[in-house]
Amino acid sequence: MEAQIYFDNSATTPVDPKMAEKMSLFIRECYGNPSSMHKTGREARNAVEEARKQVADLLHANPGEVVFTGSGTEADNLALVGVFDTFGDIPFHLITSKIEHPAILESCRYLEKRGADITYLEVDASGLVNPVCLEKAFRPSTRLVSIMTANNVVGTIQPIRELARITHQHGAIFHTDAVQALGRIPLDFWGDVDLVSVSAHKIYGPKGVGALYIRSGLPLEPLLHGGGQEAGRRSSTENVPGIIGFEKAAEIARNNMAGETARLVQLRERLIDGILERINNAYLIGHRHLRLPGHVSVGFAGQEGEAIKLLLALDEAGIAISAGSACSSGHAAEPSYVLQALGFDPLKARGGLRITLGRFNTVAEEERFLDILPGVVREMRPITSRNIASRSNVSKKKWNKGELMIHDSEITGNELRAVRLPDL
Repeated sequence: MEAQIYFDNSATTPVDPKMAEKMSLFIRECYGNPSSMHKTGREARNAVEEARKQVADLLHANPGEVVFTGSGTEADNLALVGVFDTFGDIPFHLITSKIEHPAILESCRYLEKRGADITYLEVDASGLVNPVCLEKAFRPSTRLVSIMTANNVVGTIQPIRELARITHQHGAIFHTDAVQALGRIPLDFWGDVDLVSVSAHKIYGPKGVGALYIRSGLPLEPLLHGGGQEAGRRSSTENVPGIIGFEKAAEIARNNMAGETARLVQLRERLIDGILERINNAYLIGHRHLRLPGHVSVGFAGQEGEAIKLLLALDEAGIAISAGSACSSGHAAEPSYVLQALGFDPLKARGGLRITLGRFNTVAEEERFLDILPGVVREMRPITSRNIASRSNVSKKKWNKGELMIHDSEITGNELRAVRLPDL
C-alpha cells in the first residue's frame, strides 16, 4: 500500500526531523524552570532567549519585541483584547475583515459584548481587502485594525503595508495575523505594523507554541496574570521544549525560504494547471497570483454540495486534503463564511476544497493526485443544474504577468474586468 499523500499543510505541517531532534534533546536534558536562579534554571533561560533571537530574526524584529504564547490563537487574543483593555473606558472602534480566522472573529464578538464597535470589511471576489474601503471605515474612535496577512481558506495575500500605512495615518494601531504567511513568504512589512501573530506548527515546528510581535513601546494589557514571565506580557512557566522547537523551525525557515518558496510556487502552478486542464468543471478560488506559494483552493461547478464526499473519497485513496479551514471542521456541513464573503451563494460556499503543499511534497505525489482526482470527481453526483461553469472558464484564461482577470458573474453575467495587481 502506498503511503498517504499529505496535502493539508495549511492545517498543520509535519515536524522537520532536525527540529524534532533538537527539541528532543531539550526535553531530556534541559528541564529547568527558566525563572529559577540555579544553573539548571539559567540554562533553560539562556535557551529561551536564544530561541527568541531566532524567531525575532525570522520576523525582522528585535528579540525584546517577541513574546512567546501557547498558540497563534492566544497571540490573536492577546493582541485584540490586550489593546482593548489598554484603552479602558475610552470609546473603542475596531476594523477587521469578514474573512479573518475564527481566532480574530470570535475575539471581536467577545469585545462587542464588552462595548466595542466592530466594522467587518467586505472583500472582493478574490478575497482582497480594498484599501479605499479601509480608509472610509475610520472613525474618530478607531483604535485598532486587524487584517490577516494571508487567508487560510483561499490563500489570498493582502496588501499589508498599504493597509498599515492608512491605519497609521489615522493614528490607530495595526495588527496582522501572519500565522499562514510565516516562513512561506518574505514578511518585509516590519516597521509598518505594530502587532503580528505567528505559530510554530505552521512552519514544521511543534504544536502548542506561538508568538506575538509587539512593537517596542506599544502598551498592551496581558491576558494572563501570574508570575510576570515574558516581561509581564504573558505569565506562565515557559514551554521550553516547544520554544526550542520553534527556534529550530524558524532557523530552517529563514535559511531555506527563498528556494522553498520558488519550488512551491512551481508545484502550485503545475497543480492548478493540471486540475483545470483535466477537469472541465473545475474553477480556482481566490487570487490567481497573490496567493501563498503552496496554496490551491478549488471548486467543481455543479458538484459543490458533494465536497465532503469528495474529500472522504480522496482520503480512502490515500490523499489528505481539507474542505476549508481545519479550525472550522466541526462546521464542515455549513457554508464557508469566507467563500460567502467572496460572493458565493450558500450552496457553492459548501464546495471549496483546499490543497496545500509543503516542504516534503514531491512532483511524484502531485502526479499521483492528478491521476486520481478526475475519476473521483466524475463519481460525485451533481446536485444542481445551475450553470456556473463560467467561473471555470475565467480560471482557464491565460494571464498576463502583473494582471488579474476578475469574474463578476453575480453582478454582470460573463463580464470580465482587468485590474493591475496591488503592491504587497
